[in-house]
Amino acid sequence: MKRSLGKLSKRTRLLRKRSRTELTVSGRLKSFKLGDSVHLTPRGGKSMPHPRYRGRTGRVVGMRGSAYEVEITDMNAVKRLIIDGVHLTKVRV
Repeated sequence: MKRSLGKLSKRTRLLRKRSRTELTVSGRLKSFKLGDSVHLTPRGGKSMPHPRYRGRTGRVVGMRGSAYEVEITDMNAVKRLIIDGVHLTKVRV
């Protein structure tokens, strides 16, 4: 059988959680307000954003259940991503 070479192939090793970077309880219970600027830092797990958005900065524009709607600019297009709070870190001003 031919090996799959999809968009996320070979990403398992890069995005796996290591013991040093395991999330703490406070890391899982982070909350953001509307209008907050956040960095996208994908960690392996639920509702992970596509790796092309790694390191981007956006702002929180809404919520969908327990996930956040983050608006980023990709070239000239404005995109809305639905991301779990685990993958977001607040920008320090």
